Amino acid sequence: MKTILLIAFMLCTFQGIKAQNNTKMENQADVSAITDALENYYFKGIYEGDEILLGSIFHESALLFGDIKGQPYFKTVDLYLDGVKNRQSPKDSGKPFKGEILKINVVNSIATAEINVKMYDFNYRDFLSFHKINGKWFIVNKMLTDVSQ
Repeated sequence: MKTILLIAFMLCTFQGIKAQNNTKMENQADVSAITDALENYYFKGIYEGDEILLGSIFHESALLFGDIKGQPYFKTVDLYLDGVKNRQSPKDSGKPFKGEILKINVVNSIATAEINVKMYDFNYRDFLSFHKINGKWFIVNKMLTDVSQ
């Protein structure tokens, strides 16, 4: 009887380990996809002032909230992209630009990313909410603030 219980316990344990490894692998694939989207669409789109490239990572109904220099900030994604289109890009300004991914968390089809963007005379901290729709990760909400460092 003890042998049967020991075998059953070991089988359950090994199955649990296998399930955890699969979850980590799937999660890692999603983290990689979000990292790629941030580096090749979000950061690049902001840096180059390419509203089409940048817009391709946002869901069409995304909203942006936050504060800049203590002043409330709210825009629809369309207003935000129009601003990107009509300003001098960080690339054209000649000023330093740096995008850095601080953290990405994925749970099923939702994710969050905490990033830092240094451009112009600002150091922005962005919190981006993602949703995986038809196999692609989209930013559905952006919250931002400027920080001193």
